[in-house]
Amino acid sequence: MRYHNTYVHLDPRLYHQQPPTPLKNPRAGHFNLSVAEQLGWTEDEDLMARWVDILGGEYVPAQFEPLAMAYAGHQFGQWAGQLGDGRGLLMAQVLDDNDQLQDLHLKGSGLTPYSRMGDGRAVLRSTIREYLCGHALNQLGIPSSNALGFVVSDTPIRRECMEAGAALMRVADSHIRLGHIEWIASFAPDLLSEFTDYMIDTYYPECRDSDTPVLAFLQKVVERTARMIADWQLIGFAHGVMNTDNLSITGSTMDFGPFGFMERFNPAWINNHSDHTGRYAYQNQPAIGHWNLNIWLPHFMRLEGVTRETLADCLAPYEATFMQHYQQGLCRKLGLPHQSESLTIAFEWLTLLEDNLLDYTNGFRALLGLVAPDEHPYEQQLLLTLTSELQGEALQAWEDWSTRYLAQIQSFPIEQVINSLKTNNPAYVLRNSMAQRAITAAEQGQFEEVARLYDLLASPYTVQDIATALDSSPPAPNAPQMPISCSS
Repeated sequence: MRYHNTYVHLDPRLYHQQPPTPLKNPRAGHFNLSVAEQLGWTEDEDLMARWVDILGGEYVPAQFEPLAMAYAGHQFGQWAGQLGDGRGLLMAQVLDDNDQLQDLHLKGSGLTPYSRMGDGRAVLRSTIREYLCGHALNQLGIPSSNALGFVVSDTPIRRECMEAGAALMRVADSHIRLGHIEWIASFAPDLLSEFTDYMIDTYYPECRDSDTPVLAFLQKVVERTARMIADWQLIGFAHGVMNTDNLSITGSTMDFGPFGFMERFNPAWINNHSDHTGRYAYQNQPAIGHWNLNIWLPHFMRLEGVTRETLADCLAPYEATFMQHYQQGLCRKLGLPHQSESLTIAFEWLTLLEDNLLDYTNGFRALLGLVAPDEHPYEQQLLLTLTSELQGEALQAWEDWSTRYLAQIQSFPIEQVINSLKTNNPAYVLRNSMAQRAITAAEQGQFEEVARLYDLLASPYTVQDIATALDSSPPAPNAPQMPISCSS
């Protein structure tokens, strides 16, 4: 691997250097060969032979320089003070096969000075969920952390009950969060200029060409965050805990614990059982992204040339960027160009899904069964299942809408419409029930279901023979979607 450890050379107040605390008897859970090849991990015989020992904390390669980052944050809208890597370590930074900097971050590596009341560990169920979700989001084309692999161990961890300790080697283009700047502003304001220069030079070097590099950088972060959240909304992904310490400066999804993929369409869906007010409900995510950025940006007023007015200019494009990206994507999901007529029919479709609590993923994919049923038997069956749930006025609303939709697409080449439907509407997402079946098997020492889901989610836009009926089955109508615990 091409090591490029730069964070460790910043001011030592920003982190604490330490090795991981080994897990007891670590064993392989799953190894992501694709990510390993991207990193150049596969070119090192020692790394390949000892990957379980590395993830288990028993062996630290000579070129790794593990450290725990300090950061702060607002959690559920309230200032939470110092947080930091309480159960994870930035083990190394490397340049991948695209010359892109990647962080190798070991989650579940033991106590650090930032652990507060925690034990520094991760349990198997949350590790599997994060491993599969990072993989799924990447394959769906949504910027996200991924993972090299995970291990399970004999280390007992107490959560609601005793569980098996596990560790995940997370891979991300950055682990710098909005909360890093919040920490600096509160505890080391003299580092703001130096750290801002580091963020620009490392992650946004093109901003150096601007007359105002800092403002150009801030606007890029705003725009990337808006596009990321638009991608979430389009695919039906709910992060679950959008605190400022869980948002990356690069606009990549990270730290998703109580996440979920929408099944029966309910925009008010709350997937985090700790979110009693619905702050992080699916429909609120765009507004929360804006709120977080609005909290973050004023800290930069300490820098020369940054004023309240220029920060307002940086934040101003957020809504337009989000809406343009979301509306363009929504039209593509129907195989239509981005125009007012397309948006009208698209929002009518969302209303039909919501009013009848139809499955979000299956609903969009089933349009292939409407447009070209003979060539798409899987989607034709999805359509039959979907419409079988409709009666009376609901069925009439569907028939009226489908007639208007079919008339709309007549203006465009049918091959173009079909290709857009195929490439923008996955056949498979990681439903919570799918993840739970893999977790249940893994807790019995069987990781075959994790491997099957990994393979299935590697090609989410393609109908596959390895899929089962359960992979595309939504919960029963009006059944509550599974809430997910924050404990991990």
